[in-house]
Amino acid sequence: MVHQVTGQGSTVDYVNPLMGTDSKFSLSNGNTYPAIATPWGMNFWTPMTSKMGDGWTYNYNDNKIRGIKQTHQPSPWINDYAAFSLMVVTGALKYEENERESWFSHKAETVKPYYYSVYLADYDVVAEVAPTERSAHFQFTFPESDSSYILLDGFFKGSMVSIDVKGRSITGYCRNNSGGVPDNFHNYFVAEFDRDFEITHTWGDNWKLKENSTEGEGQHVGAIVGFKTRKGEKVHVKVSSSFISPRQAGLNLSREIGQDSFDETKEKARKAWENELSRITIEDPDTDHIRTFYSCLYRVMLFPRKFYELNEQNEVVHYSPYNGEVLPGYMFTDNGFWDTFRAVYPFFNLMYPSLNGKIMQGLANTYRESGWLPEWASPGHRDCMIGSNSAPIIADAYLKGAIDWDVDLLFEAILKNATVEEGRPVSSVGREGLDYYNRLGYVPYDVGINENAARTLEYAYADYTIARMAQQLGKEDLAEKYYRQSLNYKNVFDPSTNLMRGRNQDGTFQSPFNPLKWGDAFTEGNSLHYTWSVFHDIQGLIDLMGGNKSFIRQLDTVFEMPPVFDDSYYGFTIHEIREMQIVNMGNYAHGNQPIQHMIYLYNYAGVPYKAQKWIRKVLTTLYAATPDGYCGDEDNGQTSAWYVFSSLGFYPVAPATDQYVIGSPLFRNATLKLENGRQFTITAENNSAQDYYIRSATLNGTDYMNNFLRFDDIRDGGSLVFFMADTPDNERGSLPENAPYSLSRDH
Repeated sequence: MVHQVTGQGSTVDYVNPLMGTDSKFSLSNGNTYPAIATPWGMNFWTPMTSKMGDGWTYNYNDNKIRGIKQTHQPSPWINDYAAFSLMVVTGALKYEENERESWFSHKAETVKPYYYSVYLADYDVVAEVAPTERSAHFQFTFPESDSSYILLDGFFKGSMVSIDVKGRSITGYCRNNSGGVPDNFHNYFVAEFDRDFEITHTWGDNWKLKENSTEGEGQHVGAIVGFKTRKGEKVHVKVSSSFISPRQAGLNLSREIGQDSFDETKEKARKAWENELSRITIEDPDTDHIRTFYSCLYRVMLFPRKFYELNEQNEVVHYSPYNGEVLPGYMFTDNGFWDTFRAVYPFFNLMYPSLNGKIMQGLANTYRESGWLPEWASPGHRDCMIGSNSAPIIADAYLKGAIDWDVDLLFEAILKNATVEEGRPVSSVGREGLDYYNRLGYVPYDVGINENAARTLEYAYADYTIARMAQQLGKEDLAEKYYRQSLNYKNVFDPSTNLMRGRNQDGTFQSPFNPLKWGDAFTEGNSLHYTWSVFHDIQGLIDLMGGNKSFIRQLDTVFEMPPVFDDSYYGFTIHEIREMQIVNMGNYAHGNQPIQHMIYLYNYAGVPYKAQKWIRKVLTTLYAATPDGYCGDEDNGQTSAWYVFSSLGFYPVAPATDQYVIGSPLFRNATLKLENGRQFTITAENNSAQDYYIRSATLNGTDYMNNFLRFDDIRDGGSLVFFMADTPDNERGSLPENAPYSLSRDH
C-alpha cells in the first residue's frame, strides 16, 4: 500500500512537534521544544516543564508543567527573550512556579504545530492554545470550583502588569533577554478575557503576593485573576504582544484574532501550515518516513522568525534590536548562519524565494541600523560561532533570483566583512583575525584566535561566494581577486597527513597535531570533520590529497575507524562528541554541522554509490519523528533541512553554485510545487529499504549520468526518474564530466 499525502489537511497532521524534545545538556536528541506557531511567526508558544530562564524549557521526560509561555528561543544555548507565560490553578491559590506546577501525561496531551492541548491533572483543567503570527487564543476548560485562577507571569529581568477589571484585560510588558537588545527593549503584551474577574491580585519581587491589587512593576511581577467556574465552563483568553508599543500589541490582536472563535483561530493556523507544507507532496508506503519528512519540514519553517509588525496604515515596520528605533521595512531574527547557510537558505531559494527576498531586505536593514551584517542574531547581534556566512546566504539568494533590491548595499556589506576588522560589535560579526587572513592567507594558530583553521576554511568559502556575486554584477577584477582568495584553504592543508591543520604565524604547522582533537583549531569538531569544508573546490582538495583513490580512502576512514576522540580542549566530553560516539558510524559526526555535506563528496571522486549507501543509512537510522528523533542539535532548521533535501535525492553542497549533488532518494515519488507555478517530480522506481543504489536515471525522459542537478533543471519544472537497485553500479557517474562543480576544474 502506498500512502499518498495530498489534499487539504493532510500534510500538517503528519508533523510531530515533539521530535527532538528528549534532550539534555549532556546529550542532544535535537534540543527542540514543541513550537506552537505559524510558519516563521513572530511569537511561538510552548509548554514549560522547566523553571523560568532554563534553556531546556520543555523536556519530554518531565512530568509537570509550570505554564504555557510565549517564547522566542532559537536554541537552548542562546536561550530566550521576551518570554511570559499563562497558567491556571483551581482550589488553593498557588502562583510560585515551583508550587503551581501540575502533573500531566503525554497520553492527555495533543501537540500539533497549530494547536496544543494538555490536561493539568492537579487542577482538573484542560488548557488549549492556537497561534497566529503575533497572537494566540487560549481556551481553558474548568471544573466546578469556587476558586479558579488564571495567572500571567511577566518573568524576571523587568516586568509590569496592569489588570483592567472593567475591560476584562491584563496589559503590561516583559524585558527578559539573554543579550543582543538595546536599553529600551520591551515586549508589550495584552490579554483579553471573555468573562468578568471576581478576584484580582498581583505579585512583586521575590514572589511577594499583593492581594486585591491591580498594578505591579519590578524585576519580576505577575497578575492573578480569579472567578467561580461551573463544570465544563470554558474561559477564553486572547493574547498578543508587540516590540513596538502597547497600542501596537492591541492592533496585532484585533487584526489577527479579533472576534474569531477558538476553533476559527485554530483552523486559520492549520491552513497557514497546510499552505506551506503542501508545496511538497510525498507518495510512499512507509508512513514513518513521511512523518519524519514533514516533522523536519516544519522545523525548517520556524526560523528565522518575523520580527516586524504592521502599523495602523498597514505598513511594514519593525522595532530595531540594533538601535532601538521603530523603522520601516522588514526584519527577521533568531538565526545562526554558521548552521543555516548550508541548507536552510538554499531550500528557501528553491521553494520560498519571495520569503527569502524579504529576509534579504531584513539583512539590508540590519546593515543600515548596526553597520554590520548579522551572523548570529537573537534578536540583535550575539557573540556565538564563527565564520562570515552572511556572504554565501546573500550571494546564493542573489544568484538564484531572490534579491532584486538593495543589491549594491548588500554587496557593500559583504565586502565590508572581508575588508574591515575594526568596529565589529561582537567577535562573531565580520571576520575575527581578518588582518592576519588578508596578509598571510590564513588565520594563525599561535596568535590567540581560537578555531583558526576553521575560520580560514570558512572565510575562503565566503570569498568564493563574494567572487560569484561580483562576477554576476560585472565586477570582473573584484571577482578574480576573491576567486584567488578562495584558494586560501590550501594554506592550512598539511600534505604529510592529508588533513587540515592549524598553522603558526611563521608558516610552520601546529605541533603536536592530533586529528582527533575537538575544538582548538576547529569549531565543534576535529580535523577529520573540517578537512572537507572546501565546498567550492572539492577537486582542488582531491588534487591536494593525491587523487581520487587517496581522497576516497580518507573519506572511508572516517566511517571505518572507531569513534575515538580527544576532548582535552574542552576539559569534558561535550554533547557533540557523545552524539558522534554512540551512533556506530565511526568518526562521522552528523549531529553537528561541519561534516553534514561530507557523504556527498564521494560524487566528486567517481564513486557516487558510496554516497548513496551512507546517505540512506543516515536517513533511516539517525532520524525519526520521535522525541529522540535527531542525532544532535537541530539548530534553526539545518539538521532538518539536510533530511528534507537528502530524502528528496539531492543536496546543496556548495551554495552560490547552481548545482545540487545527487544522493539516494528516500521516497517512491515526491512533487515540488514551485513558486513560479511549475512542478518538479522525483520518482524512484523499485525503491525499498534494500534498493537504495541508483542503477540509472532520466531527466525529462533523457538518460542522465551526472552526479548533480542544476538549479534551472528544477526551477523550470520537469521530471527526474531514478531506477533503484540493491547492488551498486560502479560505472554510473564515474567519469570526470559527471562530477559536480569545482573551482579548480570549472573556473
